[in-house]
Amino acid sequence: MLTKKIHEDWIAVIIAFLSIAVITFGLKPFFGTVILTKTASGFIWVAASLFIAKVLIRSTADFIKLLPALLVIVLITLVAQIVANTAFMKSYGIEVVLFSLILGLIISNTIGVPGWLKPAIQTELYIKIGLVLLGCTVLFQDIVKAGALGIIQSVAVVFTVWYFSFWVCKKLGLDDEFRMMISSAVSICGVSAAIATAGAIEGDNKKLSHVISLVLIVAIPMMLFMPYIAKWAGMSPAVAGAWLGGTIDTSGAVVAAGTMLGEEALKYATLVKFSQNVLLGLAAFFISLYWSYSKKDANYEKPTLRTIWERFPKFVLGFILASLLFSFALSPMLVTTIKGSIKELQTYWFALAFTCIGLETKFTDIFSMERGRPAMAFIIAQVFNIFFTLGIAYLVFG
Repeated sequence: MLTKKIHEDWIAVIIAFLSIAVITFGLKPFFGTVILTKTASGFIWVAASLFIAKVLIRSTADFIKLLPALLVIVLITLVAQIVANTAFMKSYGIEVVLFSLILGLIISNTIGVPGWLKPAIQTELYIKIGLVLLGCTVLFQDIVKAGALGIIQSVAVVFTVWYFSFWVCKKLGLDDEFRMMISSAVSICGVSAAIATAGAIEGDNKKLSHVISLVLIVAIPMMLFMPYIAKWAGMSPAVAGAWLGGTIDTSGAVVAAGTMLGEEALKYATLVKFSQNVLLGLAAFFISLYWSYSKKDANYEKPTLRTIWERFPKFVLGFILASLLFSFALSPMLVTTIKGSIKELQTYWFALAFTCIGLETKFTDIFSMERGRPAMAFIIAQVFNIFFTLGIAYLVFG
């Protein structure tokens, strides 16, 4: 398992940086404006990436058999894109990843997933590639723009909410993997934090899918109702925006909620959210160190530096390297030119991953896993997050 994960991490980094290189030289991942044309080019791009992955692990024999299954997953994601791009859904800022998850869940819980489709369900690989590409959008210059106040709020919220969430999970008897993933998801940046944490601790895929489902389900009512609560309470745009940015767990939902309160509130919401996103790489790094030094079971020996390196998630290094590259090595003009294409490709990998998560998840698992204790822990932690972040927002921006 460990060898597989090391291979997968390095493969994700290699594919992500090859993609960055190709885009830098002028080739876009999606061609034209017609969605079917874009889907065809996206399928070719993903198929080429998986072929590279097969070459790297010296297993190209079954690649042709993989293509029909990959095509089905791409078509499911296409339907999600069509729904997300309707005027009604755009007005609410609901992202394509949510519909990808929903469609996958519907298929999984109705007709089921045939065996021939499973080889293309490579959730972790798709997510790790997307996370490395996410590093291209986390720029040092933007961190400076966020300002000291945004960073102060983010650090205070992340540390306090993380430890409270961890304590709640422990009180409810959840295992260490659930504690780590739920705490990171609630306190840092939702889905991306849960994924990065799961990679850092070699977490169970079913638990990760469960946490991601909770993040997306809870984010929707927060996105819809929190702006109205902010208006009713008479919050200033700065306080309201900081509150939204510090509590809502998906970037798209933050933007949608902030837009409902006006341009100034949106600016503060985005800056605070971005400040928390910046902490993702650092959090994954320290979680990896902690997990490597702590014994996960009785058979683990005290790890050496070599052991820590072997267990450390290499895609986190890719994330950090991509951030440094786009912050300092590339010219601002080039970054501006290619950033949109990289962001589009990153979203596409995440959408494919969420389709796979849906295909791997049963509705019964969401509500019955460990007698509903993970869901209860997540909701309690999120309620604490809402009130604590509101207090911090008033102290910092009030």
